[in-house]
Formats: sequence, C-alpha cells, structure tokens
Amino acid sequence: MSHEHEHHQTAPPEMRDAGSQALTEALRSSFVIVKIALVLLVVLIFAAGIFTVGPQERAIILRFGKPQGEGQQMLLGAGLHWSLPYPIDEVIRIPISELQKVTSTAGWYQTTPEMEAAGFEPPAGPALDPRIDSYVITADRNIIHVRATVTYHIDDPLHAIFDFAGGGTNQEFNLTGVAKAVQDVANNAIIATAARYNVDDILTHDFGGFQDAVEQRVRSLADAEKLGVAIDQCTVDRVPPRQLKDVFAAVSSAMQAHDKLINEAQGMTNRILSEANARAASLTNQAESARNNYVAAVKSQAAAFEQLLAAPEYRRNPRLYEQMKLAEAMTLVLTNVQDKIYLPLAADGRPSELWLQLNREPVQQKPGPNR
Repeated sequence: MSHEHEHHQTAPPEMRDAGSQALTEALRSSFVIVKIALVLLVVLIFAAGIFTVGPQERAIILRFGKPQGEGQQMLLGAGLHWSLPYPIDEVIRIPISELQKVTSTAGWYQTTPEMEAAGFEPPAGPALDPRIDSYVITADRNIIHVRATVTYHIDDPLHAIFDFAGGGTNQEFNLTGVAKAVQDVANNAIIATAARYNVDDILTHDFGGFQDAVEQRVRSLADAEKLGVAIDQCTVDRVPPRQLKDVFAAVSSAMQAHDKLINEAQGMTNRILSEANARAASLTNQAESARNNYVAAVKSQAAAFEQLLAAPEYRRNPRLYEQMKLAEAMTLVLTNVQDKIYLPLAADGRPSELWLQLNREPVQQKPGPNR
C-alpha cells in the first residue's frame, strides 16, 4: 500500500486534470438524463389524469375521498376531463341510462340463474323448508311463490350515490347500495300486494291487475324513498307451492273447464239476444214502414177528398155529385156481381126500403107432360 500511495502522489498533474474532467462530464450527462426522465414522468403523470366521460354516464372526482364541487357541479358531463393521479384523486363513473336489473329475494324458492338457464328446477321435497323456500301469504290465507324483476336506470345520480351507495372509497361507490335498495322495494311490494289479492286472482283470474299493482307500489316506494332511480319495467312471476303442484293443476283444469262452459253459455246468450234484437229491429222497421205507408195513403185520400170538395160540380149540386160518385164507386165494387140492386136515398133523405121474398128451399120444378 505504501508503494501505491507513493505512485498516486507521484502522478503527473495532467493525468489528474483529465480524470476530473471525465468525471465531471459523466455527472453532467447523468443529470441531463435524470432531468429528461423527470420531465417525461411528470408528463406521463399529467397525461394519465386525462379521462373521458361517455354520453350515457356522469362522473364524480373524489380527492382524498371528498367529492369535488357542490350540488350538480359535482357531476361531470360527457367529454374529456382531467384529475390528479390515484391515490390523490379517484374518478367515479355513474351510468345514467344503462338499464340495471334486480330480482326480489322474498317469496321464491332457492335457485340460481345457471339452474334456471339450464331449465333445472331443484327438488321440492315433501314440505316447505324455511331455510330455502320463501313464500308470500295471500288475502285468503293461501301460500304461493311470487317474485318481481325490476328494470331501472339512475335518474338522480347525487341521491343514488350519496344516499344509497355507501360513500367513501371507490369500492363502496359501485351502486350496489342502490341495487339493494331497489331490491328491498321489490320485496316490500310483492309481500304487501299479495296480502290484498286472493290466490285465484294472482294465479289466473286477475294476474294482470296483480302485476300492475306490484309495479305501482314499486314506483311509489322508489319515489317516496328518493332512491334516485326511474323504474322502467316490473315483471312478476308466480307459481303455486311445488309440493302442491298436482293439486293446483287439477283445480286450474277444473276452473278452465268451468270458464269454458260459462263462455260458451255467454256466447250462446249473446247470439240469441243478437238474433232477437235483429228480429225485433226488422219487425219494428216493417211496422214503421207500414205505418208510414198507411199515413201516406190516408193523407193521399184526404187530399183527394178535399180536391173533390173543391170541385165546381160539387159546389153547384153536392147531392147530385155524391150520387154520381157513389154510382161510379159501386160500379167498380160490384163489377163481378151478376145481379145488382141499387137503392138511392129518397127525396126526403131517408133510405128507401126494398122487400124481397126469398125461398129458403130451392123451387122444385114440376114434371112436364112428357114425364
């Protein structure tokens, strides 16, 4: 080591200056590279903060968990926006027109979407099992399975996010709270509405009315609770208890036969009434036509009679005119009569008397001399 130390001490000044200059150049190049890398890193960080909001959604920026802006100003519309990188800022996207769908959990037996898609129904078992079989009670104290599928979309993002989404972290702002609230509304609607309908009305007679009542209650509850959603559709499924499927099928078949007979009788009644009404209308029209014809004939005769009364011949000698017209009428009336006897009125106006002797038995002819 003493020799090396002596060697360095004895190095010429020109070599020491060249080494220092090379080291300086190396450090200067490194600093330039570091500066360029830092600039690129800053550019990448700021570029990473640019995001796009689609036309069918809104967005909210959370800075350290706190929403930026107040009221409607929190909501970012469609277009390009910028935020600080995570974990400083978080961007929460809210689909405002995307249709969401939830299914009620109360009132139905345990199954899965995969089982339903495959058409597989779990075994019913000998009796209802409260652990897996849910049901509703109808107004006439029967038990059936009912479920509602509600389709909705976010209508008021601020209510949906801050009242029902949980608030706080990105994972809690995934709108599962809104879906759970809508599901609770659907459960309430089917239980409360089923309690007002008889089992026959729900299964067959008035299922449309029952479904409309469920949908109306879902809408009213969603508005009352201010869930921030708009209900687009509510469909209802209903089935009798699977343990009594055969019994309900037999009752349903009997009711269908009963309804068929009632409909046939009602159809026959309508047909008979229609024919009777048509016959009555025809008779009424005929009577009305006969009445009109009779009135027209009477009016025509009255007009002809008034015309006769206004004739000059009648005015000159009414008596003679009447006799002439009577003679003409009798001629027409008695055209095919072989013997005619006409008795005019006497001069004093009283009718003339005519006495005829009529034999009750035919006159028997006497035999001639040749017999």
